[in-house]
Amino acid sequence: MEVFHCEVDPRHHMTSYSAPCNSEDKPAQLKNCHKVIGAWAMGAKAFSYPSEAGLPIGCATMSRYIVLEIHYNNPKKLSRIVDSSGMRFYYTPTLRQHDAGTMELGLTYTPKMAIPPHQPAFTLTGHCPKSCTKRGLHDSGIHVFASQLHTHLTGRKVYTKHFRDGKELPELNRDDHYSPHFQEIRLLSPSVHVLPGDELTTYCEYKTTDRKRPTMGGLAITDEMCVNYVHYYPKSALEVCKSSISTKALYRFFFLLYRYYGDRTSADLKPRDNYNAIYWTESKTQLLRKLYDVSPIDMKCEDSSGISLNKKNT
Repeated sequence: MEVFHCEVDPRHHMTSYSAPCNSEDKPAQLKNCHKVIGAWAMGAKAFSYPSEAGLPIGCATMSRYIVLEIHYNNPKKLSRIVDSSGMRFYYTPTLRQHDAGTMELGLTYTPKMAIPPHQPAFTLTGHCPKSCTKRGLHDSGIHVFASQLHTHLTGRKVYTKHFRDGKELPELNRDDHYSPHFQEIRLLSPSVHVLPGDELTTYCEYKTTDRKRPTMGGLAITDEMCVNYVHYYPKSALEVCKSSISTKALYRFFFLLYRYYGDRTSADLKPRDNYNAIYWTESKTQLLRKLYDVSPIDMKCEDSSGISLNKKNT
C-alpha cells in the first residue's frame, strides 16, 4: 500500500478516480502522482520520522491531491470481501529542520529480469551508480535514517552495499532471513551519510525450488521485485535509482539459446514469453547468472515526476 502526492499546480482540479491502476480509463493527469509520501507492506508497524526531519505538507504552493494505491491478491476471485485498509498520518504545526524524502533503490519492475525454476538460491542485483547520485544529490549528500527491504513470495535475503571511490563502506541494511510477511521499516542508527558519486547496490536472493516455470520481475504477487525503500533527509531531486539488464544484451542471450540450444526464443517475442520458451537446465541457469553479472544495464535515474535526471541540467 502506497500514498503518492500529485505534483501539479495547486489551482489545478483533478478528477476523482477509484479503479484498477492499469485501467485504460485511468485519467492521464494521474501520471503526475509519483511522489511517495507513505508506504506499508505486510508486517510493517507504525513509522515515525526523527525529530530533525519531517514530510512537508499543506503549504500554498503544494497540490492537495493524493493517490492511495493498494495491491490486492485474490486469485480465487472470491466475492463479498470488504477491505477497510488505509493509512493515518500525524502532523505537527512546528516546522522541522529538514524536509525528508523517499528513494527507491534496486531493480526496475520489468520482466527483463527473471529467476529460473527449481533454484535453491538465485541472486539478482540492482544498481544505483555514481552517475545518478552525482546528478540527483546535494553537494553535502543525504542522511538515510530508515530502510524497508522488499521482495515478493520467493525472496529470502536482501541487502544493500554502499561504495565510495571504489571502496566498500558499511552496508545500508541487510536481512539474511527475509520474509515477505514481515517487511519492517528499519530505523538506522546512526544514519548513513550518502554523498554524490556514491554507489548503492541492492542484492536479492530468491528460492524457487517449488516453481516449475521462471519467475519474472513485475507487479503481480507471483512476479518478483528487488527494492530498498530508503527514507532520508534533506530532500533531493533523486527519487528512483534502479536498473535492469540492457535490452540489447538480453536479446543476444535469447538468440544464443535459439541458435545453439534449439530453444524457441525469438526477437519477435516479449521477454516474459522468451523466458517461458526456454527449456531450463543447470548450464542455462549458469549462463543467465553470468549474463546478469557482466552485461551493461539500463538505468532509471528519475525525480518524483518520473522525469529522467539524465535529461535535466542539474
